[in-house]
Amino acid sequence: MNISKQAVHQARKRQQQFDMELMDLVNQADIIREDHPGCGVEKMYRALKPKFMGRDKFCEIFMDLGYRVRTIKNYRRTTIPTHLNYPNLIEGMGVTKPHQVLQSDITYFYLNDDFYYIVFILDVYTRKIIGYNVSSNMRHESNIKALKMALKQINPKERNNMIHHSDRGSQYGSKAYVKILNDSGIKISMGLKAQDNAYAERINGTIKNEYLKLWNINDYKDLKIKTRKAVKHYNTKRGHSNLPNDFSPNQFEKLLLNLSTQERPTVIIYADGNYKVKVASSHHDFITQERPLAHNCPIIIKNE
Repeated sequence: MNISKQAVHQARKRQQQFDMELMDLVNQADIIREDHPGCGVEKMYRALKPKFMGRDKFCEIFMDLGYRVRTIKNYRRTTIPTHLNYPNLIEGMGVTKPHQVLQSDITYFYLNDDFYYIVFILDVYTRKIIGYNVSSNMRHESNIKALKMALKQINPKERNNMIHHSDRGSQYGSKAYVKILNDSGIKISMGLKAQDNAYAERINGTIKNEYLKLWNINDYKDLKIKTRKAVKHYNTKRGHSNLPNDFSPNQFEKLLLNLSTQERPTVIIYADGNYKVKVASSHHDFITQERPLAHNCPIIIKNE
């Protein structure tokens, strides 16, 4: 075959070296999956950055090894819209700093034949979850707990220029919730459809599908613990493709401390019909999903 023994030996040696490096890579991938069970292979590649293997080869091998993330079907969308009619203040808006726009949404989690509900409050600019709460019902008290958690992280002087955006769920239109926003000087904005609240909708899907649904959760208490773990990992470790260098929200927040106002990228809030908006002040592309994840909750009210 015109192949020397030396060439065969060298090929065998290269294969052995590759197998050893691949075994080490698999161990690292398993560590990532333990903390972030819904991490896809492409995101895993960006986190590991193996020098001996390109992205396409990495994805091909790890898909064959069974690292494909399984898709879990969602329940049908159901909501209770509030009678209050606040306008959408953020559509097409340019956001240039943290805490300028907050988005919030409620999602459900089905566990042991019961529905539980999770409220998230997200800072649109940094993509950081700054408030959340897990509850066994959909009453507005859970939203208020999440809101109070978020406000503790925000300087009172910033609140006069803030906008709180949500869907028209009755919890966000409750007198107690609106009073906290009004007393803090925070403007109220509401959307009519899932795309109007795309950032918060996507957080619902990320925390549920990349973390909670892939962990063994025993009961309500365990759900609270695992939600806290998921939020911490999301904020501190999970790379975000729409942030510079695939930073986590916390890393991006630290980066901003060293940037002047002029150097900071601008985020254009999703505008209906524009699924991809080029950000003029940076080389960033902000990509909103064409079909944002809708995880509105089945309406089941339980007594605490």
